[in-house]
Amino acid sequence: MSQLNIDLPGLSLKNPIIPASGTAAYGQELAQHFDLNALGALVIKSTTLAPRKGNSRPNVTETVGGWMNAIGLTNPGIDVVMTQRLPWLAEHYPGLPIIGSVAGSTFSEYVAVAKRLTRATNIHALEINVSCPNVAAGGLAFGTEPNSVYNLVTEIVAVATKPVYVKLTPSVTDVTVIAQAAVTGGAAGLTLINTLPGLQLDLATRQPTLSNGTGGLSGPAIHPLAVRMIRAVRSVTDAPIMGVGGVSSAEDALEFFLAGANAIQVGAATYGNPCACRDIAAALPAALAKYHLPDLMTLARERHQAIRG
Repeated sequence: MSQLNIDLPGLSLKNPIIPASGTAAYGQELAQHFDLNALGALVIKSTTLAPRKGNSRPNVTETVGGWMNAIGLTNPGIDVVMTQRLPWLAEHYPGLPIIGSVAGSTFSEYVAVAKRLTRATNIHALEINVSCPNVAAGGLAFGTEPNSVYNLVTEIVAVATKPVYVKLTPSVTDVTVIAQAAVTGGAAGLTLINTLPGLQLDLATRQPTLSNGTGGLSGPAIHPLAVRMIRAVRSVTDAPIMGVGGVSSAEDALEFFLAGANAIQVGAATYGNPCACRDIAAALPAALAKYHLPDLMTLARERHQAIRG
């Protein structure tokens, strides 16, 4: 399986497949379906200072080409994560790289959560969620303006002792500008893309199907958009990219590598198949052979050089 190894800042991955934040909670639920050691890494649910109840149900719905969710960053808060969730992962999966996802409503909350998470011994990197479309404050509000992204990342990097990745929203005119602001602010890498805001209406009730009204669209419908944006960001930066958006097969994952990604996050595919990450990772060697592609590290380097010139 050495052909699947990927090395990124703070992360040594046995394979590039990582559950996207929010789709695996803190690992316990996913572990009921398969051994989490089959993963390259695990991104925990976006965590805030205080517990968040999130949006009321219905907050997930299936739609054409994927899913929409308006969970609203439901999480137990940083104290529970530090004293219960991360220790459970350390006990049961001591060798699994863990990425701590940071969220908040203010700059100071982001910084405080990042400072706490980065102290956990089994946290290997941070992912800063400035792209959630389903909260009233923070999230997407901080991720669409380059100066805000730069300033927030700069403050977080100043207190973090682990590499910082920034999760970007596709809901901008030019994602490359936001990506460059994050890297200039000190980000070690980038994750893209997050969901796109969408709306589904129920003809019978004449009302939105989600209690929040709008929700974040994910799944195969957004995959071509993610491919385009990954390639665009790769053309302007050397920073590692974790590609996410509609990956449901090994071929989808390889397409992200061809676009310039260095690792892959899988989200909506786990809704229909909790073992999707395991299955995609297991299918990668055959997919590499089918398309006469080298090992993933070589493929990533070659595509990087080709796109960047």
